[in-house]
Amino acid sequence: MKALTIISGVALLMLLLTMGCSMNPTAKDGDTVKVHYVGTLDDGSEFDSSRGRDPLEFTIGKPGIIEGFSNGVLGMTVGETKKITLPPEEAYGQPRPDMIQEVPLSSFPETITPEVGVELSMQNASGQPFPVKITAMADSTATLDANHPLAGKTLTFELELIEIVADTTGE
Repeated sequence: MKALTIISGVALLMLLLTMGCSMNPTAKDGDTVKVHYVGTLDDGSEFDSSRGRDPLEFTIGKPGIIEGFSNGVLGMTVGETKKITLPPEEAYGQPRPDMIQEVPLSSFPETITPEVGVELSMQNASGQPFPVKITAMADSTATLDANHPLAGKTLTFELELIEIVADTTGE
């Protein structure tokens, strides 16, 4: 009887393998995962990486991570690596002209010397801070850009799924 149980177990395992089933779970929408990544631009320059620090932990499909990045992890198994390329529309979008504004130099506090490249923090009507960068200077104005620095750029990510921490979908 014991031999029959072992043979049945082996037969079941072989059947699962031939059907393409895997014992490794795949990342799906709603899973909380840990991912290592390296992000590069079209010219190959690296703009961000999790290497040398803790992997990025996030829940697939929830706000807080760019959608294309989150979708890129779908279907991966623990230990799998993958390269994805995201056009601007799947990353930080195209730069928006309404996020660029000329302001009079006289509106800057005396403690700030406006120069191209200087990054500042401003507040919206609700008091929430947001970053801006001075992108141009004229005689009496400075141009402030509140677009994300990676807006309009194609991003490439090398991904490695480290762990599926939790399935929050209840499946």
